[in-house]
Amino acid sequence: MNKSLVTGLVIGAAVVTAGAAIGGLDVFDRKPKYADVLDVEPVSETIRTPRQVCNDEVVTHQKPVKDEKRITGSVVGAVVGGVLGSQVGSGSGRDAATVAGAAAGGYAGNKIQKHVQNTNTYQTTETKCQTVYDSSEKVIGYDVKYRLGDETGTIRMDEKPGDRIPVVDGELVVHQG
Repeated sequence: MNKSLVTGLVIGAAVVTAGAAIGGLDVFDRKPKYADVLDVEPVSETIRTPRQVCNDEVVTHQKPVKDEKRITGSVVGAVVGGVLGSQVGSGSGRDAATVAGAAAGGYAGNKIQKHVQNTNTYQTTETKCQTVYDSSEKVIGYDVKYRLGDETGTIRMDEKPGDRIPVVDGELVVHQG
């Protein structure tokens, strides 16, 4: 075999091997493999959770009225007023004083019974409940500003990215499967 032929075969084999190695490294592929993350802003929403709050409260009630027209107070007042009126004067003057005393006593007795009935109360403890809302913030995603080559863009992601986002065939890979 000729020395030049062997040398040519060795050089040719080396060139083919180097070409294959360079092809496997994607040296000529100019597409970026990652997008650089420039900024990450969490996106949150307010969650309102209802709950019941109950408290015991003292409640004042008016006792039931047995004599709504206050007849008892009027009658007792009229009798007392009539008796007191009959102690004044004599003759027909005494009669007029008795009638006037009875009328004034009846009115006074009615008003006294009304006051007594209005202040005749009792108290109970009642549980009063109301719905209140607790608020909390929940992160639902992230707005991510990135640079891919010479261009910048924004995308919403479910999870917070690191410093770089993988790119396959010119597209961001936002979900890791």
